Amino acid sequence: MSTIEDKIKKIEEEIRTTEYNKATQHHIGKLKAKLAQLREEQIKRASAGGSGLGFALKKHGDATVVLVGFPSVGKSTLLNQLTNAESPVAAYEFTTLEVIPGMMNYKKMNIQILDMPGVITGAATGKGRGKEVLSTARNSDLVLIMIDAEKPRQIERILEELYQVGIRLDQRRPNISIKKTDRSGIKIMATTQLRKVEKNTVVSILNTYGIHNADVAIREDINEDQMIDAIAENRAYIPSLVVVNKIDLVNPESLAETKKQLKKDFVVISAEKGLNLDALREKIYQKLDLMRVYLKKQGVKADLEEPLIVKRGSKIEDVCSKLHSSFKDNFLYAKVWGKSAKYPGQRKGLDHVLEEGDIVNIIKSR
Repeated sequence: MSTIEDKIKKIEEEIRTTEYNKATQHHIGKLKAKLAQLREEQIKRASAGGSGLGFALKKHGDATVVLVGFPSVGKSTLLNQLTNAESPVAAYEFTTLEVIPGMMNYKKMNIQILDMPGVITGAATGKGRGKEVLSTARNSDLVLIMIDAEKPRQIERILEELYQVGIRLDQRRPNISIKKTDRSGIKIMATTQLRKVEKNTVVSILNTYGIHNADVAIREDINEDQMIDAIAENRAYIPSLVVVNKIDLVNPESLAETKKQLKKDFVVISAEKGLNLDALREKIYQKLDLMRVYLKKQGVKADLEEPLIVKRGSKIEDVCSKLHSSFKDNFLYAKVWGKSAKYPGQRKGLDHVLEEGDIVNIIKSR
């Protein structure tokens, strides 16, 4: 009997050798759906029975960032430079065997950074401690992909491992809704012209997942991979930043060539020499897309020393939820000072969108 690995290789080979066109799109869509199911099963089996020692970490601070990279790329050195952590540093592979947390304070924000054990090829299927590493990455607010300036091809392998465990870097969730029904087959309503995938391919993918009756609303032009992601419902959509380390060890020509090969947002540094770390801190802050709002009690000046950190675009409702459930349950109105208010102390409701530096006074019924 064929193993899951054998089945995966067979399907991958068929996809690779099948010319992609309108005539074959339907078949390739089915193959990709089957492949996605097999990979999910492979990951589940690899994760079964694992102790996960050292990986059961709670999120602390205002955001969590994970450092992902191959062994000996310099993650531990960088963590020690950016935070108060004491991650072991040595010039040999697999120095870090468990996750080491550290806290970076920047612009009055506490950003938790996790130094992960080095990713190896095959991590997604459980090689090394890959399943725990990548599982932790799924729960982060930002993935820092660290590569050696002399080895730019490392990024391709890391991106593939992350993709295989359902991490979709720098993407947003496809605008698709699927409502299962009891009868009438698959009904597709597309609010835009579908150029990348045909409706019969969508139906075939749904059938592969055992869905034969459903109302499907597609609100953007999608491909078959995005359709599979929408069905799976277990994808993690996370921003990323590439950190190119050891720039002090390469010549300008090699570094220029590495930069050309990178198709993602990146920062070049030397963790050991401390080069360009301020630029990295600022880029991490920008990527996390956080903002500061300040709280004010009735009749008292606002506390401008201790901001509340929320995601950019947050509403007053989000601020209430972060403080305590009673703030939302007993909410009457809020007074707002700052960029989002038309005048100082303007009254606003729960759905009001705040801006950086706003001052908020929440009035409760009791």
